[in-house]
Amino acid sequence: MRIIDKLRKDGDFLFRWRSYFPLLTLPLIMASYINFSYPANSYFLNLLWGLGCFAVSFVGIAIRIIVSGTVPEGTSGRNTKAQKASALNTSGLYSVVRNPLYLGNYFIALGISLLPREWYLPVIISLAFFLYYERIIAREEEFLEEKFGDRFRAWAAMTSVIIPHISGYQRSQLLFSLKTALRKEFHGIFGVIATFFLMDLIGVYSVQRRLVLNSFWIYFFFAGVLFYIIMMILKKKTKILSVEGR
Repeated sequence: MRIIDKLRKDGDFLFRWRSYFPLLTLPLIMASYINFSYPANSYFLNLLWGLGCFAVSFVGIAIRIIVSGTVPEGTSGRNTKAQKASALNTSGLYSVVRNPLYLGNYFIALGISLLPREWYLPVIISLAFFLYYERIIAREEEFLEEKFGDRFRAWAAMTSVIIPHISGYQRSQLLFSLKTALRKEFHGIFGVIATFFLMDLIGVYSVQRRLVLNSFWIYFFFAGVLFYIIMMILKKKTKILSVEGR
């Protein structure tokens, strides 16, 4: 098999299962807590560090929310079976970087990887991220070039793959819709909240050898649960989050 064909095959496979492959990093994350300790033996400092890490992940959440709230229906979707795109996104965040959703995913993963304070974890996660998404992006761009031709090539020539170039920003063709953004992203938002809550439990258990629930993370987690339930009800039982053409 030619290398280009192998890359194409790998890209299709990774694209289809891209929502689940990050779970393969869980054993590595768990292993990073084997010798875990609080900074300066202070849980308060550990809490501050955790909030800083969440702020990094929140940058990724914010990027995904902005993208999801400003793109038309049929683009930037969560389809997994095959490539599809009814339009080529070139405005909004897509005018400064070709893959803003994947950039958002990177910041989310980076914040989580920083939490155990082991230098090798964010390094490994970053390397794995770029190797993983490199193949997905290559396959996606092959599809977009076949479908949109010169328009895609012109956009790709002016726009970076993953590092934003702010100078090229063009206002999104659609106004931001918070309803659309929440409908598309509430699963991921709750997933990040739950991950930080669980990792704090693991960290505390690693130090104290018993489960201790910190009140801040408890309130934060249950606020996330309430948010998730409300969003699920609104999405499944009402049309409040529905926006025509989104």
